Amino acid sequence: MELSQIIPHIEVLIFASEKPLTSADVLELINNAFGFMEERATKEQVDAALEGIREKYSAEFYPFEVKQSGGGWQFLTKSIYHPTVAQLNGDKYQKRLSNAALETLSIIAYKQPITKGEIEAIRGVNTDYSIQKLLEKELIVISGRDEQLPGRPLVYATSQNFMDYFGINSSDDLPQIKEVLADLIVEPTIVTGQNQETVIQVDETAATENTAESSDAGSAE
Repeated sequence: MELSQIIPHIEVLIFASEKPLTSADVLELINNAFGFMEERATKEQVDAALEGIREKYSAEFYPFEVKQSGGGWQFLTKSIYHPTVAQLNGDKYQKRLSNAALETLSIIAYKQPITKGEIEAIRGVNTDYSIQKLLEKELIVISGRDEQLPGRPLVYATSQNFMDYFGINSSDDLPQIKEVLADLIVEPTIVTGQNQETVIQVDETAATENTAESSDAGSAE
C-alpha cells in the first residue's frame, strides 16, 4: 500500500476524531477502511505518513498543525491564533487560574493520584475552592477513592484536558522538579588565588591610607 494512498485518509481520521488517535488506532482504522484490499498497511508506513503530515502542517501557510498531544495525534490551532479562537469560547478559556489554583494543580500533577487531605497537608491551607475550580475547568478529575484511608476519601488526578492544554502526552512529559529548581540555583562566585591577592593588596593599601590620615590628624591637633 502506497503512502500517497493512506495519507489523506489518516488526515480525515485525525480531523474527525473526538479524541487523540495513537499510531495503533490509526493503523487499525486504516486497515478496516481498506478491508477489501489484500495488502495491509504496516506500522512503519503509518508512522512515516504521520511524520509527513506533521511536517506538512508545520508550514507557516497553515493556521493549525498536527502534533502529538493528550496521548495521541490531533489537529491543533497554532498558538498565534489562540486569542482569535478564544472569542468563540467566551470567558471560559480567557480567565487565568489563581495562584492558589495553580499551586493545587501542580501538586496534583506531580503527586497524583492524591487526596484533598494530602494536598492540604502540602499547601497548609484549605483547598476546597481551588479543587472545585479545577474540576469546573475540567483540568482534574476524580479518579476514585483511597481504600486504605479512613472514610475512603476521593482521589484526584489530572485530566485529558490537562494534557491537551499543556501539550503533553502523559504526566511523564512534565518537567522534572530538579530541572525546574536547577534554573533557580545561583552559582557561587569562585575566588581564585590571584583575586585573593588583589583583595589583600587593596585592603593593605586602604589600611595604609587610613593610618596616614590618622597621623596627619594627630599632627594637626
